[in-house]
Amino acid sequence: MPKPLTDQEKRKQISVRGLAGVENVSDLKTNFNRHLHFTLVKDRNVATKRDYYFALANTVRDHLVGRWIRTQQHYYEKDPKRVYYLSLEFYMGRTLQNTMVNLALENACDEATYQENPHLISPSPPPVLSACFLDSMASLGLAAYGYGIRYEFGIFNQKIVNGWQVEEADDWLRYGNPWEKARPEYMRPVHFYGRVEHTPDGVKWVDTQVVLALPYDTPVPGYRNNVVNTMRLWSAKAPCDFNLKDFNVGGYIQAVLDRNLAENISRVLYPNDNFFEGKELRLKQEYFVVAATLQDIVRRFKSSKFGSTEVVRVDLSTLPDKVAIQLNDTHPALAIPELMRILLDTEHQTWEKAWDIVTRTCAYTNHTVLPEALERWPIDLFQNLLPRHLEIIFEINRRHLERIANLYPGDHDRLRRMSLVEEGDQKKINMAHLCIVGSHAVNGVARIHSDIIKATLFKDFYEVDPHKFQNKTNGITPRRWLVMCNPGLAEVIAERIGEDYIRDLDQLKNLLEFVDDDSLIRDIAKVKQENKLKFSAYLEEHYKVKINPNSMFDVQVKRIHEYKRQLLNCLHIITLYNRIKKEPNKNWTPRTIMIGGKAAPGYHTAKLIIRLITAVGDIVNHDEVVGDRLKVIFLENYKVTLAEKIIPASDLSEQISTAGTEASGTGNMKFMLNGALTIGTMDGANVEMAEEAGEENLFIFGMRVDDVDAMDKSGYDAMEYYNRIPELKLAMDQIAGGYFSPDQHDLFKDIVNMLLHHDRFKVFADYEAYIKCQDKVSALYKNPKEWTKMVIHNIAGCGKFSSDRTISQYAREIWGMEPSLERIPAPDDPRQ
Repeated sequence: MPKPLTDQEKRKQISVRGLAGVENVSDLKTNFNRHLHFTLVKDRNVATKRDYYFALANTVRDHLVGRWIRTQQHYYEKDPKRVYYLSLEFYMGRTLQNTMVNLALENACDEATYQENPHLISPSPPPVLSACFLDSMASLGLAAYGYGIRYEFGIFNQKIVNGWQVEEADDWLRYGNPWEKARPEYMRPVHFYGRVEHTPDGVKWVDTQVVLALPYDTPVPGYRNNVVNTMRLWSAKAPCDFNLKDFNVGGYIQAVLDRNLAENISRVLYPNDNFFEGKELRLKQEYFVVAATLQDIVRRFKSSKFGSTEVVRVDLSTLPDKVAIQLNDTHPALAIPELMRILLDTEHQTWEKAWDIVTRTCAYTNHTVLPEALERWPIDLFQNLLPRHLEIIFEINRRHLERIANLYPGDHDRLRRMSLVEEGDQKKINMAHLCIVGSHAVNGVARIHSDIIKATLFKDFYEVDPHKFQNKTNGITPRRWLVMCNPGLAEVIAERIGEDYIRDLDQLKNLLEFVDDDSLIRDIAKVKQENKLKFSAYLEEHYKVKINPNSMFDVQVKRIHEYKRQLLNCLHIITLYNRIKKEPNKNWTPRTIMIGGKAAPGYHTAKLIIRLITAVGDIVNHDEVVGDRLKVIFLENYKVTLAEKIIPASDLSEQISTAGTEASGTGNMKFMLNGALTIGTMDGANVEMAEEAGEENLFIFGMRVDDVDAMDKSGYDAMEYYNRIPELKLAMDQIAGGYFSPDQHDLFKDIVNMLLHHDRFKVFADYEAYIKCQDKVSALYKNPKEWTKMVIHNIAGCGKFSSDRTISQYAREIWGMEPSLERIPAPDDPRQ
């Protein structure tokens, strides 16, 4: 049997390959050698894989730089409206490969490095922050900037030790980052603490502590249009005179050591997802990114000619015509009072004029409906750290409540509900309310989520300003999540419908013409099998487990959280195990069930869920009666680079959150695009996926949002299900009785107690429907042809879920910008 082609060989074949031929291989090879031998000063015989990676990254970066400069030049000359996307985290992933795909350099780079060293395989590059939205903004020719923090330590690395999660710091910059460029000339001061003086000349914020924000720029290339946008991440630096003003003899050393306190602001990413923890350092991070970014925005707005630092615009009243600021969640909400502070205290605008500018410039994306995730900052923390901003927020609130009181005279409860300041033992600022009041548009990230926030979370605000509320269903970039991670599938599709779908994902619906075509069915099944073989080999090497590549790969990878219901998956595993043990001679559909994801370090229940999964795996995987018909694997340290391997190899995607809790999800879309079928609830984007592919082509089960609401009113009684369903009772009794933890029988008592007595996410209520639905999955998997036809329906229904569509809607409906597919001239093309 011929050896399957590697991804590298496939990408050479892919239709989108043709363009790569325009680049001169010998030029690239010369460049590559120059970087290997001179930049890195390495003898080829001792060069490591990392040296080769850096040499290649530097070679590709050289190609980017000319386009990057020309793009910025283009923006200065055309002076388009610019959009600023503010986020406290841009997720990490492989930049080199993505850049080569977008620049059409991949074939030539493969060829050049292969000639140099045929045994070189692509090493794992250091992770670089990146995001689907930035990719799409560049690919759509929008003048866009991503702004965030350059964390020294990203999300922790997860190790599994004796079945438990252990966190390790992720020192992702230890070998340097070839993609970033420090820009010390744009360093900006950020102020904290101090006090406010009201003087005849206006308001002054004085006696502050200063931290410097040093920007690092990373290029973001569009797909083959020569556009290269910028992601700018800020790093905290102590000023030279930090703490030196008043030191006494011997204080100098301590003063220098204390510089660390200032620089801690950009040290580490807070890993607590969907849980608000009111820590001062986090509030400092939020203000730091906002204050530095807004100075940059105002500077860029004022000087609009390329290479010219002279101020061209003095009046900020036209700011909303040239600037759109998108607040990604409430973390950058301080942009609203900070822009007000600049306009009032520095630019001396009236309140009314300043407020008009702010609300027309800012827009807010909500990402969660979980109450414990919403940011509510204590007022005393604010008063100490940002005294001027607190004054401004109080005034915003006073005027806001005055408006509400005029609209609803005497409705004091409504005023209490809608206030930006929550009363109680400790007064708090509700950041979501600040975002809504200070923005001209508020959006959810899937239709069901946007409907829920209008009906529940922000109902009062929707009644007052219904025009503000919109939906923007999330999307993913097909460049990274198909062409790059699954080139075999990308090629099979291109052979049938051409390659333009990579820019226009809606064209995937043309695959429906081929849904009964035996050759397409065969090709899609073959690509999936190759990906599974490759992932099986990876698992054997890295996890030391041997799995059956002909088994169904049943995968749930996402953060570990009660609402995502990894516990429901666990109960299915135990039920399946018990059934096989009971009837070992039955013809079971073999499954390899893989679960991966990180638990927030302080989230006890989530960590115990991981321990349960590993414990169940230990029993199941060593049971000779079961053999290779059921295997359970916890995928350690799940991150983007692992996602790029497992998603193309998956058969079944688990999207099983309680209806009404998942805002959207994007993993669900990545699996769908890569030829996995979905078992899921009607939650988040699953609803729209079922609409696009046909509900009969997904395995939908369980309560809908209305059913969950009804159960909240009538009361959820877990014991009723436990006593009524024998297989559920058996599984719970095994967990409680120590069957999966023979050395410590009560290890999982907290999980058992939670599931039986205070489960907010109603796992038992969906258990029966889930098990029945899983039986349907097993039955269909035995019919590969029908299974693959269903896969084709799913891939064909993915068009809507491109981030290009999402960003086009943001641009037209929120930012007042028009996307463009035109290519700008390459650096060596003559100027227009």
